Amino acid sequence: MNILITGAAGFIGYHLCSRLLEQGHMVLGIDNLNDYYAPQLKLDRLALLTSPNFTFIKMNLEDTADYIKLEQFQPHTVIHLAAQAGVRASITNPSAYIQSNLVGFGNILEFCRYNRVKHLIYASSSSVYGLNTKLPFCESDSVDHPASLYAATKRANELMAHTYSHLYELPTTGLRFFTVYGPWGRPDMALFKFTDAIVNNRSIDIYNNGNMERDFTYIDDIIDGLIPLLKNIPNSDPSWKGGLADTSSAPYRIFNIGNNQAEKLEELISILEETLGKKAIRNYLPMQPGDVISTCANIDNLSKLTGFHPKTTINEGIPIFVNWYKQYYKI
Repeated sequence: MNILITGAAGFIGYHLCSRLLEQGHMVLGIDNLNDYYAPQLKLDRLALLTSPNFTFIKMNLEDTADYIKLEQFQPHTVIHLAAQAGVRASITNPSAYIQSNLVGFGNILEFCRYNRVKHLIYASSSSVYGLNTKLPFCESDSVDHPASLYAATKRANELMAHTYSHLYELPTTGLRFFTVYGPWGRPDMALFKFTDAIVNNRSIDIYNNGNMERDFTYIDDIIDGLIPLLKNIPNSDPSWKGGLADTSSAPYRIFNIGNNQAEKLEELISILEETLGKKAIRNYLPMQPGDVISTCANIDNLSKLTGFHPKTTINEGIPIFVNWYKQYYKI
């Protein structure tokens, strides 16, 4: 199968490319290699994708002139993972999120439409649940109260995708990722930041005085949940008469993809301290603007469709990440 992956040099993108290449797919990866975090980490990920079935093109999704480079590949499926990530940076640099997450996603939809792509799978985020307090979060819950511009752009992506599914019968599947971690992870994520700070004798910032919970999801479980969706293409449902937010008459679906377990942030830090054999210097701070206290995914819908069941606990996943970190930074 010819598969186009945006954000191929990113954390999830790299792992997905690697798995698809192992399975014998033809993969075209694109990424703009921006400096939101160290581009060298992205280049080092790409350097591991040595299969002859992999081609990489550096480009910005906002630049429509570059899309002609992709047409000859004739992708069957597009997996759109590229985005300007991070909740806190969207408060200080909103224009980057509008360009990448809205304009860029609009261009991807147009590319899929005009090139008759059979299935668009795209990254949404658990952030869309915003100020919701009922846990676990369900796809049928209202998501009309985002707490950050990043969350708002991801919700907008879902609505844009539905419009294209409805008007142009483009099958789309949106995935609300829940706090993904693991080897080759993003340096702006809590586990990476905490590990780097503890190793280098810096304090770690702990917001809301530590009263935070996250549904930490190991990267291999994310990839295991995503791969089966390649062959599970949404169909139109002409019998649909309106109803829950996660259903439609269009060939459109939304899934949570997480570990289905809210973990206390202090527990993550304790496991990390034990793994590193070193205590963290804690700096407790108030709640950050744009942040939420708890996340937890109801994954029943994805489990029913694909049999998805995450296998990796944070007790298992954190040491794997730490081992990678030590090897990568030669500690």
